[in-house]
Amino acid sequence: MKKHNFSAGPCILPHSVFKEASAAVLDFNNSGLSILEISHRSKDFVNVMEEARSLVLDLLQLKNKGYQALFLHGGASTQFLSVAYNLLEKKAAYLNTGTWSSKAIKEAKIFGEIVEVDSSKDKSFSYIPKKYSIDRSYDYFHCTSNNTIYGTQIKKFPQIEIPLVCDMSSDIFSRQLDFSQFDLIYAGAQKNMGPAGTTLVVVKESILGKVTREIPSLLNYQVQIEKESMFNTPAVYAVYVSLLNLRWLQSLGGIKAIEEINEKKAQLFYSEIDINPLFKGYAAKEDRSIMNATFNLEDKKLEPLFNQLLEEANINGLNGHRSVGGYRASMYNALPLSSVETLVEVMNELERKA
Repeated sequence: MKKHNFSAGPCILPHSVFKEASAAVLDFNNSGLSILEISHRSKDFVNVMEEARSLVLDLLQLKNKGYQALFLHGGASTQFLSVAYNLLEKKAAYLNTGTWSSKAIKEAKIFGEIVEVDSSKDKSFSYIPKKYSIDRSYDYFHCTSNNTIYGTQIKKFPQIEIPLVCDMSSDIFSRQLDFSQFDLIYAGAQKNMGPAGTTLVVVKESILGKVTREIPSLLNYQVQIEKESMFNTPAVYAVYVSLLNLRWLQSLGGIKAIEEINEKKAQLFYSEIDINPLFKGYAAKEDRSIMNATFNLEDKKLEPLFNQLLEEANINGLNGHRSVGGYRASMYNALPLSSVETLVEVMNELERKA
């Protein structure tokens, strides 16, 4: 029996994507070759890369607006470095909302002055700071839209006059935003787009080429744009599975359609958190993530029973991050509403038995 997969990443993908991707491992496009062995320079794969890059811009409504979509190596963590390499000349502003933004700050400091304009560290990153201001003296402003570990999410982004850079690794394609507000978006695929192994970068070309330092070719966005994400051998399978997932999302009706589903899942789960006396949410209510819901049992003595009930219900991946503890329900795009309903039933059952 298929488990209800609430893992934070690598995460659940649609069954139809798994089915088509597994068939391609044996024979891709009736070529007699596996997707794992075809040349990345072959017409078949070049078409995959071109379609994937195009679909990204279509779904984000950024087509013909001066943006390029890239599929790169190294995970989102490499983008902590690449962003600063390409954009930081003197100083940049960073909002610190958790582990990943803290790591982004650490890497960027190698290249110039980093100003932490605000932080939620004072309350263990359980909320999103909102009282900061950004002036034109910075080269760019960096934020993390969704914090998987702590279960917080930025609901409103600042209107600023400098490039806005955002790590959207865990909520890309999950909700409607004015994506033209962002000058650079990056996201590791394994949270909400595809398998681990490739990273999406969407960048407005006009912000590039303004730093005086020499940038290594592999990390240079302009080089990657010129080479159409083919400067070196791309992660062929990861890009292909991401393409299948993008097609699936488009077939549903795009981001608008999936946002409605995601809101229903989040509303159902958080409603249970707020009425069930055995549980307590970790994140501030106004900043709760629709992707990652973090919560705790009020009485830790109930953990063995709760864990047993979760196992009996075939629920997987609910343990909280090791740095926070408790529980975390990751409700990415492909997670069906029925899985959230099953989890809520288990929470109700615990209340009855406690």
